[in-house]
Amino acid sequence: MTISIFIKIVLLSLLEPVIDQNLYFLGMKYTTATFAAAMSNMLPAITFILASIVRLEKIKIKSMRSQAKVLGIIATVSGAMVMTLMKGPILFETFGDHSQSYHSSGTSAHHTILGSVLITIGCFSWACFVILQAITLETYPAALSLSSWICLFGAIEGAALALVMERNNPSVWSIKWDMRLLSAIYTGIFCSGLGYYLQGVVMKTRGPVFVTTFNPFCMVIVAIMGYFLLAEQMFLGRVIGAFIICLGLYLVVWGKSKDYNNPSNAISEEHVLPAKQNVGENCTHAVITVQ
Repeated sequence: MTISIFIKIVLLSLLEPVIDQNLYFLGMKYTTATFAAAMSNMLPAITFILASIVRLEKIKIKSMRSQAKVLGIIATVSGAMVMTLMKGPILFETFGDHSQSYHSSGTSAHHTILGSVLITIGCFSWACFVILQAITLETYPAALSLSSWICLFGAIEGAALALVMERNNPSVWSIKWDMRLLSAIYTGIFCSGLGYYLQGVVMKTRGPVFVTTFNPFCMVIVAIMGYFLLAEQMFLGRVIGAFIICLGLYLVVWGKSKDYNNPSNAISEEHVLPAKQNVGENCTHAVITVQ
């Protein structure tokens, strides 16, 4: 743990657990959950641009694989927007006998614009977090330890921010055995702790763009689970958007398949090269002995 690594961990805990999550929830409050989910799908595009600027992503305009990566990023973002904004005819009715009611939240134009700005800033903060995490892992490769430090400092900084912003409302700190406690525990363990660790493990070999490209795929999973668990209707727009997202993910994965060396190949080369050197030395020694 050096001073440089410590500063990076403090910045990481400030970018995602504090800035991004608070701005995202506040933007969702001013708009709707659907609108916030659609706006958050800008993450792969923002991360791709930032990674290209800091040289974490290899881009060659004339290369077919680089073109596939760019088209894949555009396709994933476009597919997520199609799933959110386009409905079309109903393909499958509600699954089960659950009753469902749709609520339309009347938000003013001022709140919509403000919410859009907050969510956009949050997405930019999230993209900066992913880029900085990839840079930090180069000098601090312990992904699990880094995730623990980020959660610890994020909790401290988030608590300090809440004390300042909610200083006149002490009731927000009351914790009961209800859904609020379950949501906090689930978000802290899985979404933050386990999420930071898993994306760090993948990021060390595949880079930040590969990790964030799968963010729009969450909408596909939510649509499937919503149909079976929440009795939501399956519209044609969601099916088309899911197909576009899967196609974009395939393009990105194919485009990045040659960017990084396979670890198994590197291990085999480490064993093969010394063997070749030993064989060459033995042959030279044999020739000298015969002479």
